[in-house]
Amino acid sequence: MKKRYHKKQKGIALVVAMLFVMVFSALSVAMFSMSSGNSLVASNLHKVNAARSSAESGLEVVRYYLAQAEIPGTTAQSQWFDVLRTQLLSGGILPSGMYADPVTDDETGEITAIAIGSASSVTLDSDKSFTAEISKDTDGINIRVAGTAHGIERKIQGSFIYGEKPEPYSVFDFGVATKGPLELSGNILLDGVNISVESDVYIESIGYNNALNIIGNSQIAGDVKIVNPDAYVTLQGGKAGIGTDENGDPVTGVEAIQNHVEIGVLETQFPIPNTSHFEQYVTGITIDSSTDIGSLGSLNNVRIAAGTNPTFSADTQINGVLFIESPNVVDFSGNADITGVIVGDGNYTDNSATNQIVFRGNVSSSSVADLPESFGDLRDETGTFMMAPGFAVSMGGSFDTLNGCIAANGVEFFGNAGGIIGGSILNYSDQPMELSGNSDLFFNRTGNTEIPVGFEPVLNIVIKYDPSDYDEVL
Repeated sequence: MKKRYHKKQKGIALVVAMLFVMVFSALSVAMFSMSSGNSLVASNLHKVNAARSSAESGLEVVRYYLAQAEIPGTTAQSQWFDVLRTQLLSGGILPSGMYADPVTDDETGEITAIAIGSASSVTLDSDKSFTAEISKDTDGINIRVAGTAHGIERKIQGSFIYGEKPEPYSVFDFGVATKGPLELSGNILLDGVNISVESDVYIESIGYNNALNIIGNSQIAGDVKIVNPDAYVTLQGGKAGIGTDENGDPVTGVEAIQNHVEIGVLETQFPIPNTSHFEQYVTGITIDSSTDIGSLGSLNNVRIAAGTNPTFSADTQINGVLFIESPNVVDFSGNADITGVIVGDGNYTDNSATNQIVFRGNVSSSSVADLPESFGDLRDETGTFMMAPGFAVSMGGSFDTLNGCIAANGVEFFGNAGGIIGGSILNYSDQPMELSGNSDLFFNRTGNTEIPVGFEPVLNIVIKYDPSDYDEVL
């Protein structure tokens, strides 16, 4: 049997080994390149995300400070952005070191936007910063924020809308609401017809630290809220008191102040008295300096011309609207029987007491709802007894019930004036409101759920972020 022999080939193992080395080397180089590329991509992505994060942080910063802006509710809507711009540019909102600059139109020179951080970007971190631009929109505010991190910039945009600032309470939640301090002397009692809270008192007293001064036997059955954080209360006399205890007895001394007075409360807005609302009903005669007051009968929807300064010495019957133009001093020295509403057309910011309405005799009052059908829609205009902004009102006689709210710049009860008030007393004057003599005022506000006729509520305008309008700008 023949043996077969295979010829050995020299060097093949070395070639195969070299091939494997080359393949693995190529793979290593590829993996290294891929890893380096991924690291670079990750680094770039980190920088981009950091830049976008800077922009989003800038949006939150601006959002925080815009939330502190507050536009007076009396401002016309067309002026809202201008007021906001003024607040930002004046330095009243933004912190020290964060500056706002106006952006003007090159052609018109009009300020169209507000730039934050335009001169020097706002620093967030060692290598992160942002700038922002706020511009006026038809229904709100547009914002564009540019965030920078590690030399990369990203931009986002969004919008803000205007909204009404909710009030903690209304002035109509109180028996007496006064911008100035309140002084009670003599034998004054403020109480509720149904429950004591109907006689609660709201006092701003921004210019006077002695916000409430009670002397003698005067008492407030309800609680007292005072806006001025530096205010204090003075009680003089053994029976001077505020609030009632669990038995309904008045609380006096230090306990009254500690348990029934709150100082530094949030300020609420007084409504704007719209006296022109009642002019549509003034269809009767006009009383002027040539009018013989003594010859007049009932005053039905009557106007008193400016500068007349009449004195009604006899008993007077008033039906519908008695509209008093300013300036005027109107004196009722006799008794007055009123089925309607008394309106003075002064300015609610006028605290001069140049205009006056004085009742020296007794007053009886009925709601406009009790007027005859011939008075038409006026019979539905309920809730207001006297709206006299810019007038100082004094009452020295007694009354059974005054059917509605009383609003004036200075309200005084003296002598034996007293009775039931079917609403609130609003004093727009920042001067002291004085109640003296033997006046007992009982407030009946139960069931009053609507704002009295002629008053326009004022809610300040605030800036609210609209998250639905967020977008990244490429």
